[in-house]
Amino acid sequence: MQISSSTNAVNANSSQSSDATQTSALKKAMQVQEQQVMQVLDSAQKQSQQMTAQKTGMGGSLNITA
Repeated sequence: MQISSSTNAVNANSSQSSDATQTSALKKAMQVQEQQVMQVLDSAQKQSQQMTAQKTGMGGSLNITA
């Protein structure tokens, strides 16, 4: 019986290790996705600012034609 309970303890530890690895991988994936979303939002904000600047004529490229 001692062998059986020892084996169960090893299986439990292995399962916990596997769960921890999966949790770590999920956390990393979420961090990467968060960074990607932030990059998209930053890019969208810059594009919006450029469009607003062009509409108001206050952008870097002024069209002055007489």
